[in-house]
Amino acid sequence: MNIKLERPIVFFDLETTGIQIATDRIVEISVLKVYPNGNKESWTRLVNPEIEIPKEASDIHGITNEKVVNEPKFSELAAKVSTMIEGCDLAGFNSNRFDIPLLAEEMLRAKVNFDMNDRKAIDVQVIFHKKEQRNLSAGYEFYCGKSLENAHSAEADTLATFEILEAQIEKYEDLQNDVAFLSDYSNHQKRIDFAGFILLSPEDEKIFSFGKYKGRMVSDVFRENPGYYSWMQNADFPLYTKKILTDIKESMNAKKEISTLEDLKNKFNKKV
Repeated sequence: MNIKLERPIVFFDLETTGIQIATDRIVEISVLKVYPNGNKESWTRLVNPEIEIPKEASDIHGITNEKVVNEPKFSELAAKVSTMIEGCDLAGFNSNRFDIPLLAEEMLRAKVNFDMNDRKAIDVQVIFHKKEQRNLSAGYEFYCGKSLENAHSAEADTLATFEILEAQIEKYEDLQNDVAFLSDYSNHQKRIDFAGFILLSPEDEKIFSFGKYKGRMVSDVFRENPGYYSWMQNADFPLYTKKILTDIKESMNAKKEISTLEDLKNKFNKKV
């Protein structure tokens, strides 16, 4: 195995009802879990999205409403998915902009926690585009010398993505065989949430990327305009974005409580 791992990494691919992160649903998920010792574990499952699969989507991946009507809902699979990816880094093809954000939405919708704070994410498409500017089928032929059969099958796409990353590491000397490096390399910018509403500034501060507060620190905005947090929670933002905002808000409240306790302690010490 060419990929140097310190902990397991999960390659995965989703077939969905569409491309809207906040509203579309998973109809198939395929996972390939690769362990540091080279062992692999794979799992693929059709999913009942609980909404209509548009013909345009079925024409691409071949999954129709009839095929998934008796399959489990994602809420029934979320716990298994959470267990499979626990303690793992993640990788996929266009995964930073689509698969990971949509998976996060489905997990949170199913009331199962999803967090990227202690994970690295490698987007093989970003590496590919930075190096060759092609799509998955062309990438598979270019790097692996093979034709991608059953393209837009989640399992075929997942296995191809894994093989492409191994070939990329072998082909490009400047690609370090390290998950942290590959994660940084395959990210376009430092996003705190997947949708890119919250970014990390050069000073490592969480800032808004849109609207009247674009470029402003989130914590400063929440102090000046407490209602802005409530507005975002009730507006049509992705669930993961709302989760990040809640984490920031709770961190601010915790720091405020600590500051208040320290002030009381200082006042008490002065009296004594």
